[in-house]
Amino acid sequence: MVKEVEKAGFPVVILCNLIPVAKSVGANKIVPTISIPYPLGDPATSQEEQLKLRRHRVEVALDALAQDIEEQTVFKVKI
Repeated sequence: MVKEVEKAGFPVVILCNLIPVAKSVGANKIVPTISIPYPLGDPATSQEEQLKLRRHRVEVALDALAQDIEEQTVFKVKI
């Protein structure tokens, strides 16, 4: 599905924690997330820390949308 959306001219970024799966389905722009049950948060941390985690990953995804790439790329995030 990702490939078809990109062929139509829409940039796509996938946020996921299973990077090998994202690569195998052909996603070109991949942003790692935190965990399967909580992709953009960590309930073991404070709400303030969770907000920082979410904001950072969304900012990385938005930056990825604007970049031209030639091959599959996993964008770096802070841990």
